[in-house]
Amino acid sequence: MIVVTTPTGLIGHQVVGRLLEAGAPVRVIARDPSRLPEAVRAQVEVFPGSHGDRAVLDEAFSGASSVFWLVPPDPRATSVHAAFVDFTRPAVDTWVAHGVPRVVGISALGRGTPVAAQAGYVTGSLAMDDLIAGSGVSYRALVCPTFMDNVTRQATLIREQGVFTTPLPGEDKRPTCATRDIAAVAATLLLAEGWSGVEEVPVLGPEDLSYDEMARIAGDVTERPIRYQQTSAEAYRATMIEAGLSDAMAQGMVDMALAKASGLDNGVTRSAAYSTPATFREWCADTLRPLVLGHPPAQHGSAPVARERERR
Repeated sequence: MIVVTTPTGLIGHQVVGRLLEAGAPVRVIARDPSRLPEAVRAQVEVFPGSHGDRAVLDEAFSGASSVFWLVPPDPRATSVHAAFVDFTRPAVDTWVAHGVPRVVGISALGRGTPVAAQAGYVTGSLAMDDLIAGSGVSYRALVCPTFMDNVTRQATLIREQGVFTTPLPGEDKRPTCATRDIAAVAATLLLAEGWSGVEEVPVLGPEDLSYDEMARIAGDVTERPIRYQQTSAEAYRATMIEAGLSDAMAQGMVDMALAKASGLDNGVTRSAAYSTPATFREWCADTLRPLVLGHPPAQHGSAPVARERERR
C-alpha cells in the first residue's frame, strides 16, 4: 500500500495519477477530499485531514509499504524550521511506530554548498531530510532546483506586460525541472521495493538555462516578446508579505533566492542519471503558451491542481 500526501497538489496529483496507471494500491491523505476527482476517489482509500495530524497519520500509515512525503504550504508559519521540521516530526514518529520501510520526499538542491545554512526554505528542507534520515526509515530525498512550473504564477504578467521577474540575475545559468518529471521519478521509486538506506536523488532537468534564455525561449514559443527583469530583494519580500506570508516565511523566500544567486543549485554535476527529459521549450509549448494565450492547458495526472508554494 502506497500512501500519498498532497494528492491534489502540483506534484502530488501527478504522483497519484502515475501510481494508479501502474495499478498500485493507493491511499491518500487529503484536507479536502471533495477536491479529488470522482474517478480518483473511486480508486483510492481516502483519509480526510492534515498529514500533520498524528491521529490521521496513525490510521493512514498502518500497513504502508511506502510513502510520498511533501510538506504543504504554511505561509503563516512562525519560522521555516517550524514549517518543515516541526511539521514532519509527527510523521517520522508514526513511520517508526508502524515500521514503514520506505519514504520518498520532495526536497531541494544545496547540501554541501557554502550558502546552504542560510538558504531559507532550502535550509528547512535539508533539516527535514536529516530528521527523516535519522529515524532509520529508508529514504530517497528528491533534491530539486527551481520548478519550470513556477513561471505559470506570472502568466498574467507575461500576457499583459511581456515580462517575468525574480530577484536572481538574468544571465546566470542554473538547472530547472518540470514537476511532471519529479512526479515520474517519485512514482518509480514508490513502486520499487529493492532499495534501502538514505540517498539524495537530484532531479536536474536536461539543461542549465539562464532566466534571460528562458525569456527568449518563452517568447519564441508564445510568439510574443518576453523579457526577464531582475527585481530587488526588498521588492520581492514586500510582494511575499502582500501575498499573505508571515515575516519569517517571506524572509525565507528572500534567503532562498539570494542563496540560489550565490550558486546554491549548482553544486551537483549533471549526469545521465540525474537528467530528466522535459525541456523548457517543451514545457512552454504545452503548459505556458496556453496560459499566456488564455487557454488553460490540459493537466498532467488525474487530479485538479492546488499549487504548492514556490519553494524552489
